[in-house]
Amino acid sequence: MHILITGGAGFIGSHMVLDCVDRGLPVVVLDDLSNGIAKLVPSGVPLVIGDIADVSLVRDIIAHYQVDTVAHFAAKIVVPESVSDPLGYYLTNVSKARTLFETAIKANVRKFIFSSTAAVYGDSKSEPVTEETQLQPMSPYGRSKLMVEWMLEDAARAFGIETVILRYFNVAGADPKLRSGQCTKGSTHLIKVACEVSTGRRESMAIYGTDYPTPDGTCIRDYIHVSDLARAHGLALDYLRQGGKTCVLNCAYGHGSSVREVINTVKRVSGMDFPVIESPRRDGDPPSIVATGERVRSVLNWQPRYDDLDMIVSHALAWERRLNEMSIA
Repeated sequence: MHILITGGAGFIGSHMVLDCVDRGLPVVVLDDLSNGIAKLVPSGVPLVIGDIADVSLVRDIIAHYQVDTVAHFAAKIVVPESVSDPLGYYLTNVSKARTLFETAIKANVRKFIFSSTAAVYGDSKSEPVTEETQLQPMSPYGRSKLMVEWMLEDAARAFGIETVILRYFNVAGADPKLRSGQCTKGSTHLIKVACEVSTGRRESMAIYGTDYPTPDGTCIRDYIHVSDLARAHGLALDYLRQGGKTCVLNCAYGHGSSVREVINTVKRVSGMDFPVIESPRRDGDPPSIVATGERVRSVLNWQPRYDDLDMIVSHALAWERRLNEMSIA
């Protein structure tokens, strides 16, 4: 039985593919390559180029590969863009996801893993964030992800499916073997942007907001290594295949770093100084989000291996330097 990974040619999805391949588990990738990169899909893994809302295509993939689990990563993910294009985000993240789930459920798929986000919490007034923290997303991106969570929870009650919903905090780094990493052009992810500046792919970068109620005035986030996150997905797959029940889990380390701290770490690890421009706040950015991550450790027995900002940055830098030598991005 195969696992269908939508968005498996993207940053996080491709790392789940690698986790499955490393364990000898059969996977098939569905990606429209609007943001994904075909070269990130390992040799020997089937890559189907298409839309998750193409009912006949998804139905054929499930039948041909005997899919028993869907891991859904395909989505739009840029918070500021979602503010300016909310309907585009609701189309891609909600409407198309609904079609995907309906198609899979009708084809008798009963296990789902969903790529959600800490953005569903919005500006939480209490930290650390737990899975019981009030949900109050500040952006159409966060709302779109929460809508899909609700959709899956309702479908679980109605149709007997089981779902693991993983709420990501700030994902960064790259595969330590440099088989995959972040390739998104025009990325807004802080560590990615800082690494691009340090390696000459951008001339400068901005800090968006220096007047937040944090120790140094810049936003604080809980940064998690992408390979640790991929391992959580692999464990979620095992959990579901062993009869696990629907649950929601935060994927985080339990401590945060500010924007200034991250930039200074990139400068130190790279040995490069670079210009940083102080700019106004962006819409939809809460001052601080840090989670406990206790439930994911107990439910999935998840044990992070790369919980170190210097290591996350060093892997991201190594990938950026590799990109400068390749024709991927």
